[in-house]
Amino acid sequence: MKRPLLLILIVGSVFSTSFACTRILWNNNQFGVLVARSMDWPESTEPVLWFLPRSMKRDGSKCGAEIVVKENPLRWTSKYASLVTSIYGVGSVDGMNEKGLGGHLLYLAKTEFGPRDPKKKGVSAILWLQYALDQASTVKEALDLLHQVQPIMIQAHGQDATVHLSLEDRSGDSAIIEYLGGKPKIYHGRQYTIMTNDPPYHDQLDLLSKMDFSQPGQDTPVPGNISPKDRFQRATYFSRFFPKPENMQQAFATILAAIRGVSVPFGTPYNKLGDGFPVYNTEYRTICDLSHGIYGFELTTTPNFFWVEFGDFPPDKIRSPMSLTPGSLDLAGDVSNQFQPAQPLF
Repeated sequence: MKRPLLLILIVGSVFSTSFACTRILWNNNQFGVLVARSMDWPESTEPVLWFLPRSMKRDGSKCGAEIVVKENPLRWTSKYASLVTSIYGVGSVDGMNEKGLGGHLLYLAKTEFGPRDPKKKGVSAILWLQYALDQASTVKEALDLLHQVQPIMIQAHGQDATVHLSLEDRSGDSAIIEYLGGKPKIYHGRQYTIMTNDPPYHDQLDLLSKMDFSQPGQDTPVPGNISPKDRFQRATYFSRFFPKPENMQQAFATILAAIRGVSVPFGTPYNKLGDGFPVYNTEYRTICDLSHGIYGFELTTTPNFFWVEFGDFPPDKIRSPMSLTPGSLDLAGDVSNQFQPAQPLF
């Protein structure tokens, strides 16, 4: 089988089964706006960290080398540089840009992008996030741009790329975008700090409203399993009581502890939950420091945490893409100098 087609089949399978992940935004501490996410999956998604420069020509019709949007595809040239994590080499699922806009793709089984509207530019679902990072500096600007395009489902073997998108910026603004019944549903505001998977966001908020967290304590019954509903409520509960950090190191440690607390351990015996899709162990975790341009990464199969700083990749000077593959035990601290020139397929 040719590799480009194999990539399409892999990505179709990946999306259709589950990005059973969690996103936590901390936008009310005095040191910076931080957002953490976990990626849960039963095998390696072959994550690669990328520095993507300004002025890259992008083709929204593609997934890897394959054309998946045949009518009125979106094409653009990147306005801003970005630091992202890719999946199977064909697109980004997590990252931030030089202006402090962050974004994350997570699984949502109920996603329906709707029938193709040829009057709108179409963008492959795997490039939906990258378009926002390439062209927008704030959540509001990203929403205005995304309103004008239609994300297109990637299909393979009858399986669909069902994802929803979260965005946040260095002001602390936030947005969750879901497509249900072919129409976008947008939750825009600083209060939307937690995101997992199914059910759709309005149902998650409704379930959360039935929880009584008014008298928190060590005996407060907080859902402790690994379903998306449990993770949503647990992440919300603990994020309400983040201590005031004394410095940025403490802020990083606080949100990293929170995302670890909603991660899925190895060997969790739930590859089929009651809501009809599997949940798998956490493969990696990321942290975006939107205030200072720092992107942190932690692979769960190695005991080290490292980060990359935009300050080490001046967007007005570095014009070529660069990449770093995680996994080495030597990766710790600032690893910006270990990136090497490379050319992505997206």
